[in-house]
Amino acid sequence: MAVPQRLTMVTLGVADVARSTSFYESLGWRRSSASENSITFFSMQGSVLGLYGRHALADDAGVSADGTGFRAVTIALNCDSRADVDVVFAAWVTAGAVPVKQPVSTEWGGYSSYVADPDGHLWEIANNPYSPNDADGLMTLAD
Repeated sequence: MAVPQRLTMVTLGVADVARSTSFYESLGWRRSSASENSITFFSMQGSVLGLYGRHALADDAGVSADGTGFRAVTIALNCDSRADVDVVFAAWVTAGAVPVKQPVSTEWGGYSSYVADPDGHLWEIANNPYSPNDADGLMTLAD
């Protein structure tokens, strides 16, 4: 059997599940009824975002919760246009995200910015003209 080529869920380890849940809800995201006090789920387009206590998540994985600074991972939200990047970036900042990099044209022909959520998780908000979103809002790639 080949390993399925898909990403089904990203779980962020957070300091305060309720605070982080409120932050993402302030973006207009709707929490799933499958959520509990200790974990929040948001249905994304084709995947799930989970928010779980940082120490509990580290315990679950059997690793130390001491990780700090850049985690060598970013999460991306691909927008349909440059104008959408500006609007989405502003919405995140208004909701309490820390602006890390203002929206700018990139050397590869796109338009990109970065924000950090309340726990420092980096989100890239970008428009990639070479990998546009399809009618369902899912990013497309060349084969």
